[in-house]
Amino acid sequence: MIPRPRILPFGDAALLVELGVGVDRAVKIDRALNAAALAIAAAIHADAGGPWGCPVPAYDSVLVPLDLLAPSGEEAVERLATLIGAVPEEALGPALDDADDRGVIEIPTHYGGPDGPDLDEVAGQLGLHPAQVIEAHAGSVYRVFFLGFAPGFGYLGILPDSIVVPRRPSPRTRVPAGSVAIAGAQTAVYPSTMPGGWNLIGRTDLATWDARRDPPALLRPGAAVRFVPVLA
Repeated sequence: MIPRPRILPFGDAALLVELGVGVDRAVKIDRALNAAALAIAAAIHADAGGPWGCPVPAYDSVLVPLDLLAPSGEEAVERLATLIGAVPEEALGPALDDADDRGVIEIPTHYGGPDGPDLDEVAGQLGLHPAQVIEAHAGSVYRVFFLGFAPGFGYLGILPDSIVVPRRPSPRTRVPAGSVAIAGAQTAVYPSTMPGGWNLIGRTDLATWDARRDPPALLRPGAAVRFVPVLA
């Protein structure tokens, strides 16, 4: 059951729709909450006459930019609440199966060695053999919760409990494009070379971001992803 969304001001020119926020206000990585966030974002995007810019969904929230020439904040909140109230109940319930009608996106991955320099360290932290980490990581189908941090960077989850590890204590100044990484209950593919603090366990030759492609991002919120080991 999805709790009633909260609509809060976010600076002078945006609203924030919050879902599932507890007393600790911690972000919740939850498939049903994320399905609701995506459904709300889609409804806002479809409201062409609304006083909003492009909504930005996250794990359990939606950022809604406001047109600076829009009506007062109170009117915008009222219109947004009405819009959210019209979202079909089934869209705000448990998330649908991860595999949508476009199927599962498969990411061929070279695990370990120079491509996954943190694999052995991660395995040691967890008391596992590197092969067990690979098996657990590649044995799950992940949901793309949202895109953020950098163009084409998808936050994927939920990792099996057996391979949940914290971020690295010190981030790298340069993570190669295509690096497959894990941190907390999340996994991701770095779409381009950039700094990063996640644990690198592999790498893919698949381009998850290409400005010449339409759309440029291979991953899309709500899609399903599977990592496929590439044997040397």
